[in-house]
Amino acid sequence: MKKQFNRMRQLANQTLLMCVSVLSQVEKRLDLVKQVTHSTHKKLTACLQGQQGTDVEKRSKKLPLTILAQCMVEGAAVLGDDSLLGKMLKLCGETEEKLAQELIQFEFQIERDVVEPLYVLAEVDIPNIQKQRKHLAKLVLDMDSARTRYQQSSKSSKEMEESANRMEICRDQLSADMYNFVAKEIDYANYFQTMIETQAEYHRKSLEILHSVLPQIKAHQEAWVEKPSFGKSLEEHLNISGREIAFPIEACVTMLLECGMQEEGLFRVAPSASKLKKLKASLDCGVLDVQEYSSDPHAIAGALKSYLRELPEPLMTTELYDEWIQASNIQDMDKRLQALMAACEKLPTDNLNNFRYLIKFLARLSEYQDANKMTPGNMAIVLGPNLLWTHTEPNMTEMMTTLSLQIVGIIEPIIQHADWFFPGEIEFNLTGSYGSPIHTNHNSNYSSMPSPDMDQSDRKQQHDQSRRPLSVATDNMMLEFYKKDGYDARSILLLPSSLFLSLSLSPPTPPLKHLIMNSRT
Repeated sequence: MKKQFNRMRQLANQTLLMCVSVLSQVEKRLDLVKQVTHSTHKKLTACLQGQQGTDVEKRSKKLPLTILAQCMVEGAAVLGDDSLLGKMLKLCGETEEKLAQELIQFEFQIERDVVEPLYVLAEVDIPNIQKQRKHLAKLVLDMDSARTRYQQSSKSSKEMEESANRMEICRDQLSADMYNFVAKEIDYANYFQTMIETQAEYHRKSLEILHSVLPQIKAHQEAWVEKPSFGKSLEEHLNISGREIAFPIEACVTMLLECGMQEEGLFRVAPSASKLKKLKASLDCGVLDVQEYSSDPHAIAGALKSYLRELPEPLMTTELYDEWIQASNIQDMDKRLQALMAACEKLPTDNLNNFRYLIKFLARLSEYQDANKMTPGNMAIVLGPNLLWTHTEPNMTEMMTTLSLQIVGIIEPIIQHADWFFPGEIEFNLTGSYGSPIHTNHNSNYSSMPSPDMDQSDRKQQHDQSRRPLSVATDNMMLEFYKKDGYDARSILLLPSSLFLSLSLSPPTPPLKHLIMNSRT
């Protein structure tokens, strides 16, 4: 009997050592895996937008992307297909609905192949192993108690044997579970591989949907004719609109031919700020009330200047800037004209067409110089900085004595010899849409009639301008151009008003350079 007991005790000790060895190898990893898996499952579940555990239809109704798609489609129905925004909303709403369906399938697959298995691992499999481990520890204690009772009494060893058998079975089960856990780690890791593969497939399908709809979106954008023109490159505007002459240039020139040819100080007198802003906005969206602006030629001229100045590149191009300046430095007029012609011929086709159109108009305008006081020289002064400029900033003296003279020396002879530079007649109203039905010849008294949509500050400004001496108004116009180029207004104001008056209003004469040089003294 004693030998049998010793054998059982030896077997129990060996079993305990084996269990301790297995637990020491797996126990730490078991706890860490449970912690990480539980956290991952929780965060992954939070990423799912649809309601878990519901069928596809119910999940779709509460998906934010589906709600967005429905809202866009309803908005498109309200705006209609006549609106570009309506077309875009409809197309994008249908696309978002397709993306929502892909998202639903993606989340459904993620929930089935990743979320649920992670939950089983963290909340079922590992806790079962941990319970088995606790049960083994209890059985070991029961066996120790049975052994103690056996030693203190002369009872049979049957209780001892039963305890040992129960511990043996539990130990085998725990060992099997732990070995299975270690062996299945590759399966557990495969959950995350499945997640990435499912994401990749979802994004691939979503990308295909987006790629398929982008050409349609671009086609709608390109087919829409109402596009802004101010601040856009000339080439882009002409390509989009299918025009040869920029819309703001043709519209303004045609309206000025109707109502502004005898307006004194055209392109020099500043228009109402609010009126100018409104006209630019109407030109930008292609909606123009010709009759409304036929009574305000200065606003039309201001819009034309603004368009030219807001071009990303000057109409006469930055690339040819040095060549234009070199031509202006030629003293012999015949040679200068030849050099200017050579520069003109190098202009890109779009720039050349619009430059020719504008110069022919300015030449027509100069025919009324007795009434409008805008000689070719005056037009060169007020329009030159809008046709040609440099991005470098010269010093003040150089700017006043050289740059202004050079720009005048370029633009003035081109206007004077417009028929030589651009022979033949030109049709200004190419589309036949901008002629004013009511033609009124306005004079300088226009400034005393404020616009009905003008605010109080603009009315006061316009009233003050109508009462200023002509030289003061001219000074302000010159300041406007040079301040745009970043020059110091205080330095400009040091020059006498009489100089600006001479430059702006007198006919072009050789003493122009003499006047500028004398201003320094």
